[in-house]
Amino acid sequence: MTATATRALSVQEAIETRRSIRKYVQEPLNQDDLREILRLASLAPSAWNAQTWRFAVVQNPELQAKLQDAAYGQGQVTNAPAVIVVYSDMEDTLNTVEDTAHPGMGEQGRTGQRATFDNVFGSQPVAQRGAWGLSQANIAFGFLMLAARSLGYDTVPMLGFQPDKVKEILGLPEHVQFAGLLPLGKRAEDGFPHHRHSVERITKFY
Repeated sequence: MTATATRALSVQEAIETRRSIRKYVQEPLNQDDLREILRLASLAPSAWNAQTWRFAVVQNPELQAKLQDAAYGQGQVTNAPAVIVVYSDMEDTLNTVEDTAHPGMGEQGRTGQRATFDNVFGSQPVAQRGAWGLSQANIAFGFLMLAARSLGYDTVPMLGFQPDKVKEILGLPEHVQFAGLLPLGKRAEDGFPHHRHSVERITKFY
């Protein structure tokens, strides 16, 4: 519960009321809400608890303008009070992998975590293991959108941008891979209602 969200939405309500919003109320984000959204997103699951995702939260108008340019001029990047850049840093994960071992597993868990990751990823090219890390970050990207909506905020997932420019703007390493940009704020438009395939159209039951 937060100062700006009088009642947190249920998972079902968050899913059903989520819209892709490109116009936002022009007011700063409640920073406590922002941190709670990020905390909830960080609870996303990942294989071996790798937690490859990283969040770059941009609330500086000058930086947002640069991101807008890197995103082919899309207006939601500067219209939103914040943009969360979600990326995967598999190299940082590998360098600090012991930190992802559960404390309850003790030193043996830390040693085992290191051995597992070195065995699976140690001989892979950076781009290949980076792609695996991105598959984990994509899970957190979905959690982030639902966490935001559950607290009364709106987003629009973006993949239309130039990765190299975003890395340069934010000073990110060359090896990172992006799940997407996520403008975040309170909606100033309703957005389109859901138009989706039926369950029968997209599902095979065995």
